[in-house]
Amino acid sequence: MTGRRYFEDFGEGDTFESETFTLSREEIIAFAKLYDPQPFHIEDAAAAESFFGRLVASGWQTAAVTMRLIVRSGAFEGGVVGAGVDELRWSVPVGPGDTLRVRGEVVEKKSLPGKRRGFVRFRMETFNQENVPVMTMFTNCIVPMRP
Repeated sequence: MTGRRYFEDFGEGDTFESETFTLSREEIIAFAKLYDPQPFHIEDAAAAESFFGRLVASGWQTAAVTMRLIVRSGAFEGGVVGAGVDELRWSVPVGPGDTLRVRGEVVEKKSLPGKRRGFVRFRMETFNQENVPVMTMFTNCIVPMRP
């Protein structure tokens, strides 16, 4: 589907898949220096001595890449308003060279009485190149109804 997507265009059980995105060492370090400057995100030696044993991306970078992949998937052509995220979980660390993709599924949909918009809840799973989930969350979205 192309063009704006409205509340009526989503159904419980509908799914979408994103393209992929590969994280480089340089991107991981640059993001961490700006937003999450912990040693295991920016220094190889410190990362080797850390809980992870290697340089890893910030979970917030994984979330940011997930958002990019969701937007570029076309699932929300024309945009959508986020109303929150529930149960955000980082299950496996992401490192340099990992390739991520997102799978989304509509798990709940309800109209908002007296409004020209509805509530759509999605389960989002971000996977690495080995098809292992690295992050999961439920996103709550406010979606306009067809005019």
